[in-house]
Amino acid sequence: MTDTPKQTEADALPPCPKCSSVYTYPDGALLVCPECAHEWNPDMAAEQERAYKDVNGNPLAEGDYVTLIKDLKVKGTSKIAKVGTKVRINRLIDEDHDIDCKIDGIGAMKLKTMFVKKA
Repeated sequence: MTDTPKQTEADALPPCPKCSSVYTYPDGALLVCPECAHEWNPDMAAEQERAYKDVNGNPLAEGDYVTLIKDLKVKGTSKIAKVGTKVRINRLIDEDHDIDCKIDGIGAMKLKTMFVKKA
């Protein structure tokens, strides 16, 4: 006769939606991930992924090309990313600046979707 291990409360908790860590723990009404410090409400399991859209409302995806609609000063330098510059989206991230890209002559940058349109 084999004994099946009892499921503990920790085994019943879902993994972190941000980093997939299995070491989540409850903190009041929220669940917390100790590895990436992400907190979320488990009742909002139907939470949809964020939709990234350009200034005209067109959906954006990684690998798409976008065009700047405004001259943007590059923080920390005297360089300016000119209007009409075509940029390839390397990554879409859930931060203040949504687009991670590289602009020729300037280098790696993060842009907001409100300053680009799909090319």
